[in-house]
Parts: sequence; C-alpha cells; structure tokens
Amino acid sequence: MTDPDILVVGGGLHGLSAALFLARAGRRVRVLEARRVAAQASGYSAGGVRTLGRHIAEVPLALEAVARWHRIADLVGDGCGFHAAGQVRVAENRAELALLSERVARLQAGGWTHEELADAATVRRLLPAVAEHVVGGIVAHRDGFAAPLRTTLAFGRAARAAGAEIVEEARVTAVERRAGRWHLRTRGGAAHAAPLLVNAAGAWGGRLARAAGEPIPLGFNAFQMLLTDARPAFLAPVVGATGRPLSFKQSESGHVMIGGGHKGHADLDTGAVQLDVPRLAYSARTALDLFPILRGARIVHAWAGIEGVTPDELPVIGRSAVADGLVHAFGFSGHGFALAPLVGEIVAGLLLDGAAHHPIAAFAPARFGQPGAVPETQSALLQPAG
Repeated sequence: MTDPDILVVGGGLHGLSAALFLARAGRRVRVLEARRVAAQASGYSAGGVRTLGRHIAEVPLALEAVARWHRIADLVGDGCGFHAAGQVRVAENRAELALLSERVARLQAGGWTHEELADAATVRRLLPAVAEHVVGGIVAHRDGFAAPLRTTLAFGRAARAAGAEIVEEARVTAVERRAGRWHLRTRGGAAHAAPLLVNAAGAWGGRLARAAGEPIPLGFNAFQMLLTDARPAFLAPVVGATGRPLSFKQSESGHVMIGGGHKGHADLDTGAVQLDVPRLAYSARTALDLFPILRGARIVHAWAGIEGVTPDELPVIGRSAVADGLVHAFGFSGHGFALAPLVGEIVAGLLLDGAAHHPIAAFAPARFGQPGAVPETQSALLQPAG
C-alpha cells in the first residue's frame, strides 16, 4: 500500500469534503473512518442549509456555502436532495419579535441583507398553517434543506472518483509525529503515515487533538430527531422558533421532521446513543403548539447522532498551533452541515498553500489557550471510541 500525501481522520461530511478538494488538487489522500461513512452526525442531522440565525462569525462562511448548495450537483454530481425552500424563524410574542428586529438591524449595519424581518401577515403567507399566536419572524429566502445521508454518500463517491482512498472500520488508536510525518495506528494494528494530517473526527476530534499534543476543549451531544407519518402538504420552508428549540420541515413525501437541539445520551467510548423520551416529547409539543395541523400525527421514527460541541459553540477550523502539518475541522456544534461544501476547500487551502482565503480567525484552535510546542517524537494512545 503506497503511503498517501495526506491522512484524513473522519469519514463524515467535513472529512469527505476535505478529501474531495485535496484529491482534486492532485494529492494522494487516505480517509480513515472508525465505523462507516456517515455513521454519526453527518448521516443523522436535520440537513438544514441555512444562513438564518447564524453567529456573526459564521455569516460570511454560511453565505458562501449556501451559494454553493445552489449548484451542489456541479461539485459532487448529485443534487443531494437540496430544496431552496427558504427558512423562517418565528416570533411567538412581541419581545421575541423585538429581538429579531435588533438582529436584522445589526446584520444590516454590517452590510448583510440576507435576513428579512417579516410581520405576522408575511409569515402567514409563507406558513399558512402556523398557529394564530405567532406575531412575525425573520426570513432567509435562499436557505433550504438537503438529505443528510444522501449528501454525505455523494461527497464520498465524488472523493473516491477524484482518487481519494476511504478506509472504513479503521479506528485510530495511536498517533505519533516522527521524522516529519504523522504515524497513525488503527485498531487491528494497521499502520498509516503521511506528512499532513486532517482532524475531521467530529465528536472524537478533541481526543485526536489531545493525542497530537494540542488539548482543545470539546464536549458532545446526541442531537435527537423525530419523524411523523406522511401528512398532506402544508409546509414548504424550514421553520425555527425564537424562544424555544425547534427545527421543523416537511419532506416531499409528506413526512414531517422535528428537531432543534434536544439531546439524548451518548457514550464516546462505545459510540452508542440512547434517546431521551421526555425531551422528544417536548420537541413534539413545541411543533404541535406552532402547527396545530399536526394534531393526530403519529411518530414513526426517532434517532440521534453524536456531534462535538465546543464551549463557545463555534467550530474549530484552522492549522494546529503546536504541531506541523496538522489542520483541524471539527466541533461544528450541531450546525456544520450547511458549511461542508466550503469547509473542505478551506482545509485544502490551509494544507496546500498555508492560506486562509476565508475569514476563519474566530474558529482558530488556539482561541481556548495555547499549549506548549509538541516535541517531534510526540506520541499518544487514543482512548477507545467504539
């Protein structure tokens, strides 16, 4: 087996996007995935493609990424189930509407006009079935949603077609930096080495960073989703709420997907997730409060995927502050799906020419405090992760 130029740890959406851009740049790329492609958050997310409600630091990336979603088939040869149906965040009282108005004003002061304040009548034109108590909201018309599993598999196919190698069931157990190369060992004893390394290990990204000598704080959540039985069409945009967690949309098949950040339970050592039924019930009640038309709908499926969450709920994207040849892209905190078509290009740029062509300073790994430089012989054993 010929050693690659670049090792990518993590076969989720961001790891595969990085592999795609690197392979198309002519580099030999090997992706090491602990289980299978799309096994965790990438395949089990809500699939939201949004600029709406983003942290200010994420807005420039989100705007560029959503523009790429509108031509996603050009990138990966698949439409990925993308629907530019728009996204709406509703306000259930005047205080919430005032908060949304202030947000839109701040965005406009920064030169961004993608979010529009909407009065109650405008919201009802967009959401005819919304509850009567809703008083307004904000709208981003170019946002939408895509199919998470289909999207992740499409990025994987495109990466393979470009020449990337994807090795599944390859859980990294040890990391060593020696003689200018990263040496990784996977469960079963297989060895992999390359001068450059991408940490796209998702909820396990903190463990990999620590093994590479760069402690970066990272928690994790098992974000839960619900799916109802098929209902007559009543909703086109994706809907969120201002005062309580909600992500809500209806597919072409009529099924309604309900999420928004309610968490189940997860174990990083086993990769197992357990649903939290009371929190699922709260999600269902929120959806019913805002869309009474759902009364009588049946829940037919519920699931969760493990996602890494940073203390400030912003991703970690950037070159290692202490180790040569290492770039991090993890910790997307439940809102990284939409960014993937751009993050892969950013990672490739950081590795290939050292340049950050997009504003990523807010996501720097060193923002949590910088440890000392890593000796060239740094070696560590990762704790088991499933």
